Amino acid sequence: MHNALVIGASGGIGIAMTQLLLEKDIHVIASVRKHQISKFEPLNKLKADYKSQFTIVSMDISAQESVEKAFTSISEQTNKLHFIINCTGLLHDSKGLQPEKRLEDINADHLAQSFAINSIGPLLIARYALPLLRHEERSVLSNTSARVGSISDNRAGGWYAYRAAKAAQNMITKNIAIELKRRSPNTICVGLHPGTVDTDLSKPFQRNLKPGQLITTEQSASYLYKVISKLDNKDSGKVFAWDGSEVFP
Repeated sequence: MHNALVIGASGGIGIAMTQLLLEKDIHVIASVRKHQISKFEPLNKLKADYKSQFTIVSMDISAQESVEKAFTSISEQTNKLHFIINCTGLLHDSKGLQPEKRLEDINADHLAQSFAINSIGPLLIARYALPLLRHEERSVLSNTSARVGSISDNRAGGWYAYRAAKAAQNMITKNIAIELKRRSPNTICVGLHPGTVDTDLSKPFQRNLKPGQLITTEQSASYLYKVISKLDNKDSGKVFAWDGSEVFP
């Protein structure tokens, strides 16, 4: 049985991806923040339904100590991971962080918060996941990227923190891929653009979407799994959209 770690499993895409992997008879370890473990009913239902095939760990990817402790716990459960699917992302919150429309909206604390989740978090994951990815079977390390992190595709401007943090993540993905080619040659590291998905992240902006542009979490998870399943070593370091097309830097 293959082993997968889904990070940010309490989010819309995260819970859909967890469900999909379990249905494919993959052993899943789901990570959520500590305060969500007992409160997030969908995960608790999956735990009851799948029992030994599913476990939950606490992880806050914005805190290095939390990431380290989580992977220590995961290492006690298994010595190898075949998939790490990081579904986390931060665009806005209820405490004032919003996509910037102009320079006057820039806030240093909000910038740091965005980079902590969208850039530094994925790097911490790779740092502590490496021993579990270094085995003789194919493994995939993926992080949720975004098309708005593409510098060449930026035509509208704005959204300074999110765009910059996702662009930084894409560089981190490339760096990790180069190092893994030497240290874990069977591991593929990619960024994944999930599309415009019906989640809390996109809700404030859905009224501006064209008909048919919004997809469900279940659709996104299914599309992304198909992309992950088809990856090979030459794809490492790249970013792919939900439809399999490459998102260029």
